[in-house]
Amino acid sequence: MEAYKRWVRRNKEYVHSLESLANGFTWLLPERFSSSEIGPEAVTAILGVITAVNEHIIDTAPSQIHTGHPEPSTFPYSLCISALKDLETLVEVVAQHYYGDTKKWNFIAATEAIKFLVRLAVFRNSGYKMLLQGGEIPNSEKASEVSSSQSRPGDSRKPGFYSGPGSFRNNFGQNGWNLEGRALSALSRFGENARTASDPPWLRRVQQQNAIMESLAPKAEKSTLSSILSEEGVHGSLFLMGEILFIARPLIYVLFIRKYGTQSWTPWFLSLAMDVVGVGFFPQVTLSGWGSKDRKFQYTTSEKDELKRRKLLWALYLMRDPFFSKYTRERLDKAEKLLEPVPLFGALTAKVIELIVGAQTRYTYMSGS
Repeated sequence: MEAYKRWVRRNKEYVHSLESLANGFTWLLPERFSSSEIGPEAVTAILGVITAVNEHIIDTAPSQIHTGHPEPSTFPYSLCISALKDLETLVEVVAQHYYGDTKKWNFIAATEAIKFLVRLAVFRNSGYKMLLQGGEIPNSEKASEVSSSQSRPGDSRKPGFYSGPGSFRNNFGQNGWNLEGRALSALSRFGENARTASDPPWLRRVQQQNAIMESLAPKAEKSTLSSILSEEGVHGSLFLMGEILFIARPLIYVLFIRKYGTQSWTPWFLSLAMDVVGVGFFPQVTLSGWGSKDRKFQYTTSEKDELKRRKLLWALYLMRDPFFSKYTRERLDKAEKLLEPVPLFGALTAKVIELIVGAQTRYTYMSGS
């Protein structure tokens, strides 16, 4: 395993290219596995897990200056969350194939429950900082990096480390098998690989030096739940409630779908309310001027981007039943009939709508976390 880690770290550009190529070949699989969805989903899930493992190996490469003093090993929570997100669609397909549409929700709920527990562990171990990308990216950006990070193009993916005590108070911190999911994944990977390959050598050296200097900084003292509630009072409680609502929403949504069905408005409205209320707590923290006595609280750049991402994900409610079947689908059918007589545009519209409907049936309830 150590030999594989060394090889991945030495050949990360080559590994990224191989992963992009492998994901591209999955476009050829539907004809071969047309009799069942399990085959394509299994291939996609395996590729997703391998990609997540490789990214984790690259991201956890030890700094040269600490080669002789490795840090204590910790559980790879971010890798666990990425793997669960890659496997959850496969779990649904297999459960539906062998147990039917009704009982499959038991397995989906179990998967979401595991994700919920892992995210709670990430939230606790990070010192109760805001989860980025659902916990897949560590939230470790310093307050001093809020303004400077914008001038460092290579730092957008993985921020640095917090430093100093009280960081919570001052610095809060699927690949689906449908064509649409694979297209978005391919474009995302292409853009990331292009950015990595185009970074000039001097920029990489500067980033490496920054990482080394950040690793030399004293470790931040993590906040505890009792310290937050006792020192921050109501405003600390608001932040905790907002983040816990975000973490728990997917599980509660699936549990209510399991009880009431996909055509019930109860899970849809409850999930939307949890999203809106949860995100609504965060602006109240900054508007109240919560923070230390000398400094007003402010979110880091990564946390501001995360809040924007969560708001954009509200658009998925247009794709979730019963709203989709009662309203969105009707509008799509009208658009298809309107453009059907138009050469080229009619066929293109029909194909796009086919992809949207295919994505809606399986991939929208799991997204948004």
